[in-house]
Amino acid sequence: MYTRIVFMGSPDFALPTLEELHRNYQVVGVVTQPDRPAGRGRKEQPPEIKKLAQELGLPTFQPQSLRKLSAVAQLAEWKPDLIVVAAYGQILPKAVLEMPSKGCINVHASLLPAWRGASPIQAAIANGDTESGVTIMLMDEGMDTGGILAQRAVPIRPGTTAVELSDQLAHLGAKTLVEILPAYLRGALAAVPQDESRKSYAPKLSKQDSFLDFSLPAQTLLNQVNAYQPWPGAVYEWQGKRLKIIEAHVHPTFECDPSGRFVINGLPAICTGDGLLVLDTVQPEGKKPMPGKAFLNGQPDWLEHE
Repeated sequence: MYTRIVFMGSPDFALPTLEELHRNYQVVGVVTQPDRPAGRGRKEQPPEIKKLAQELGLPTFQPQSLRKLSAVAQLAEWKPDLIVVAAYGQILPKAVLEMPSKGCINVHASLLPAWRGASPIQAAIANGDTESGVTIMLMDEGMDTGGILAQRAVPIRPGTTAVELSDQLAHLGAKTLVEILPAYLRGALAAVPQDESRKSYAPKLSKQDSFLDFSLPAQTLLNQVNAYQPWPGAVYEWQGKRLKIIEAHVHPTFECDPSGRFVINGLPAICTGDGLLVLDTVQPEGKKPMPGKAFLNGQPDWLEHE
């Protein structure tokens, strides 16, 4: 008798997990977020998981909230034995958690209990961590507090961006999940409780997180630049406009006032609490990304005092 699996996920991170589950198990339905307006035209766009589910011929369900009784009832019609979650974007209520006989499993992009929450990948990079990984865990009513079934670690190399680490962990999480599922489904794999003394949190990011504080060290700011691509971005406010910093590097330097502007080897640079942040690639407000040197060509007052 096959295991009836319902998958829940929304963004790119969830794609490899759905692909692996569909390849190896019986996925009876996919739950994802509702279509949202996106792009300059604000036209409604489906989540990436919905697109993949449709390609695979899988039924989809896009509830505004799983807390509504009607949503729970519709989910129950699929009669799931197991629910697998990867970056779904909603908290599962008790009624859903208790629905499948085999429970609910989450693919989380951190080495729990580190970086519980919505943005673990960005938090690890912004914090300057040298290691990240994935955790396959049983879900309970807490936020990423359930028992651990498996973990796999990877190094975070200097300059790694959130996009790169997300892609790496997405594939590692999918691979790890299908490796441990046979043992779990036959009752041969027990969950290990998390060490609460080591917990940390990665709350959902907002646009406000994009504004850089140049009183911080240049290395900290570079970590944020790498962590916050493509969203919410890393922004330097200058002349009343937002200059998005896409690529940068650190240049150790003399003492200077934070936010003071310089030119280093033909590139724009900004003084920080410790060192210079040199801007390799930037995106001026309303324009396309461009090399730092090209940006300077159109900014003769970069070195002038405001």
